[in-house]
Amino acid sequence: MGEPARPGEAVGPEAVGPEAVDPDVDFRPAAAPSLWDWRVLAVVSLGGALGAAARYGAALIWPTPETAFPWTTFAVNAVGCALMGVFMVLATEVRTAHRLVRPFAGTGILGGFTTFSTYAVDIRRLSEHGRAGVGVAYLAATVVCAVVCVWGATVVTRKAAA
Repeated sequence: MGEPARPGEAVGPEAVGPEAVDPDVDFRPAAAPSLWDWRVLAVVSLGGALGAAARYGAALIWPTPETAFPWTTFAVNAVGCALMGVFMVLATEVRTAHRLVRPFAGTGILGGFTTFSTYAVDIRRLSEHGRAGVGVAYLAATVVCAVVCVWGATVVTRKAAA
């Protein structure tokens, strides 16, 4: 067996010979990307504001009574998941997007548009109004719908782009 890699030696796929260290078993911490890149923070913030404004607009246009199934939040989350499926195919498989496009559109716009917090509040509200069965149905239906929407949109977009 070779000696462990010394500081400054190549590790991973670029290393050859006894000094090579399998990256799956190299427990040294990797350098993390900076979380304080102002450009990324700016585009995520701008995108998040746009997405949240669109979600708020949907709630104003299509209000849901407190004891009813929260169709607006359900639809917003379904549409947002489908758009994420389309977006990720376009931004990663069809074209090489600028490095700020994914944080702006994916994390920002679609992250602000879709809403786990309102989903959780809707479930609690339904339970508090004696509609726990509807809340559980909403909880399960949202998860299933989100997965189906992201998967379906990904498949359709890949086929359309081919």
